[in-house]
Amino acid sequence: MFEKVLIANRGEIALRIQRACREMGIKTVVVHSEADREAKYVKLADESVCIGPAPSAQSYLNIPAIISAAEVTDAQAIHPGYGFLSENADFAERTESSGFVFIGPRAETIRLMGDKVSAKDAMKAAGVPCVPGSDGALPEDNEEITRIAREVGYPVIIKAAGGGGGRGMRVVHTEAALLNAVTMTRAEAGVAFGNPSVYMEKYLENPRHIEIQVLSDQHGNAVYLGERDCSMQRRHQKIIEEAPAPLISPRLIARIGTRCAEACRKIGYRGAGTFEFLYENDEFYFIEMNTRVQVEHPVTELITGIDIVQAQIYVAAGEKLTLRQRDVQFRGHAIECRINAEDPYTFAPFPGKITTYHPPGGPGIRVDSHIYQGYTVPPHYDSMVAKVIAYGDTREQAIRRMRVALSEMGVEGIKTNIPLHRELMLDALFVKGGTSIHYLEKKLADRSEVKKQAHGVD
Repeated sequence: MFEKVLIANRGEIALRIQRACREMGIKTVVVHSEADREAKYVKLADESVCIGPAPSAQSYLNIPAIISAAEVTDAQAIHPGYGFLSENADFAERTESSGFVFIGPRAETIRLMGDKVSAKDAMKAAGVPCVPGSDGALPEDNEEITRIAREVGYPVIIKAAGGGGGRGMRVVHTEAALLNAVTMTRAEAGVAFGNPSVYMEKYLENPRHIEIQVLSDQHGNAVYLGERDCSMQRRHQKIIEEAPAPLISPRLIARIGTRCAEACRKIGYRGAGTFEFLYENDEFYFIEMNTRVQVEHPVTELITGIDIVQAQIYVAAGEKLTLRQRDVQFRGHAIECRINAEDPYTFAPFPGKITTYHPPGGPGIRVDSHIYQGYTVPPHYDSMVAKVIAYGDTREQAIRRMRVALSEMGVEGIKTNIPLHRELMLDALFVKGGTSIHYLEKKLADRSEVKKQAHGVD
């Protein structure tokens, strides 16, 4: 087992990894930007290294600086967390070639699954169902593109092969708009991801976003840890996640989960990963695989009792998974609300100093957060400042506990989206379960329209 791990990230996930390491008796090195010098996890680390100024490009995305920090502190492994360099194959490769262990998949696996076209091909070969669409990247021939779209059937969605996080995609409803959409998406993909390749899929009208958590080691062992429903989204960004997914048969989950575990064995996957699907009419359609720990991993941890971050570390150290599928038991229900430093109505980021902070507590409540009273939320990074997770024996109990937790939680000095979460926990359709990925966008749009009409705005 490692004696010292470098954490190449910031915010709540840096603290989460640090806690996992400390419980395992592993010393931690935290790298940080100048803006994060006063962060809680920096103060708690055994060692900390400033790797650059506030902008991510000069700090958390600075591969030479991170490798140098690992060298000067004699760390043995690097945990990338999520975001930043966590799915950067070049960083994984550089880490390993520099003599450190990358706590995640091998570089070649990250490349395979990071390109949406090759990932889809690999999943088809492994028997994982995919959304109907083009066979690989779209060709340059406009007539062939048009033919493929007619065969798939409108509406279609054009996606960047190297995209992710809701970026690099465009929905097309008519043939007249098709070629222009392909051209624009290619141009955007080339600039944003350095890869202009795009592909086409059938655009599902009213799907849910369901994901399967997996763990796999380098010895050919793989298990799935159930599913999460991440359908409550705004602009393709998740707001609320829960496990298990309401109103989906456990038999269907077992079938797709088994296929995901088998796919891990076939591609030689190592570590924690997540298969993301669109789900409609009792069918799953693979869209991508995230080759890292997910923001929403706590809901899976609560219903399985498995520490996913520690499992990542054990597997990276070369140990075999001690779990077999029959050992994975699901109990209760968990819901996670992402608390962002933003205006709850305009969604504009709202950094600043936190003058008052009262985290919630009580039975079944977990709060993953790096903030504290007096902490200044910097303007340079993602706006998420906390995750509130409620666990109960049933979904109904988890929702009730979340309502209590959100009513207790107080954050002053900045604006947060806590009011939105309080509203959603009382929303009749959310309480019923099974809302689609478009539900929140439509709800917010309807609310905006009512507000405009009330003020006499066209």
